[in-house]
Amino acid sequence: MTTAFLFVFVFVLSFCSLFVFRKIAKRIGLVDKPNARKLHQGVIPLVGGVSIFVTLAIAFLLFLETDADTFLFIACATVLVITGVIDDRYDISFKIRLVIQAGVSLAMILIGGKSLHNLGYLMGSEAIELSVAASYVITIMGVIGAINAFNMVDGIDGLLGGLASVTFGALGFMFLVDGNMKLAMVCGLIVTAMVPYILLNLGFPLGRRFKVFMGDAGSIFIGFTVIWLLIEATQGTNTTHIRPVTALWVIAIPLMDMATIMIRRIRKGQSPFKPDREHLHHICQRIGMSSHMSLFVICLMASIMAGIGVWSDMEKINECVMFISFLSVFAIYFFVISYIWRITTFIHRLFGIKSAQTDSTVTVGTQSAD
Repeated sequence: MTTAFLFVFVFVLSFCSLFVFRKIAKRIGLVDKPNARKLHQGVIPLVGGVSIFVTLAIAFLLFLETDADTFLFIACATVLVITGVIDDRYDISFKIRLVIQAGVSLAMILIGGKSLHNLGYLMGSEAIELSVAASYVITIMGVIGAINAFNMVDGIDGLLGGLASVTFGALGFMFLVDGNMKLAMVCGLIVTAMVPYILLNLGFPLGRRFKVFMGDAGSIFIGFTVIWLLIEATQGTNTTHIRPVTALWVIAIPLMDMATIMIRRIRKGQSPFKPDREHLHHICQRIGMSSHMSLFVICLMASIMAGIGVWSDMEKINECVMFISFLSVFAIYFFVISYIWRITTFIHRLFGIKSAQTDSTVTVGTQSAD
């Protein structure tokens, strides 16, 4: 079997499975309906994530060299995807979701030995080695954080798929350069499996009639897969060893968006998991960008950040410097987002630009719960 055949197989299986799952979703009510925050037309099947997961699970089991880690990953992902499907259908409490995510994290640690125990040289010449207890806590927080970062960013057509493609593309490139062909192949297959979803989500080439959304099942699966690969890359002892600080750069936009929105909610005395319309994609549209322009700008920002991370890793730029640089970028991002309306008002007045549409007139396609 050639590599080309495997990629074609994954693409075709992912594309065909979307149509199968669309019909099932409509029969069981696994659809997204418009409401005050979800401004789209008609009910949209929430099957993108299920299709991607099923496609990859079949491809991994049939065509890739499997080991205990492969089976553990699929088992953990299955639990999370089922949880996401139930949440998409019945809207379960975020507390239940967090408990399940924490349980999956413990399974990673106790069964698979996957943990964040070495944070690299973030503070100088000494590597930061965590105690067992601290490693457990940081790993659980990292898994939950990654899952919810990608879940929260899923707010306009193509955005989750675009940002995930940037992240997996960057990781796949670094795996390829470091000679880890298996993980490079995994990243390539994930992106390939997402392409049919991205096309239908954007209404290309079959139009809005066959539109699908990722659903919480998909965003949870993508976030979990990202953190699994990052742990493999940054904590492993094999041929691939990506520095921990690089992980911050390859998931920079979802991570910064989640952190910013949670801090703002807490400062308002609200739950950090309370849904609202203050994410980066909402802000882009409320300052006058179209949905497609917002998608382009945000994915471009993510690509630049990931590119900086990849470059710094390959050039072995001091980890402490890259960590401080990331914190500086986050501080700037947080400041700009916090004062975005004052900044845009000043720019509008300076250049005589008319005010952008209010968010009540913005039409977006979204299935995100956050």
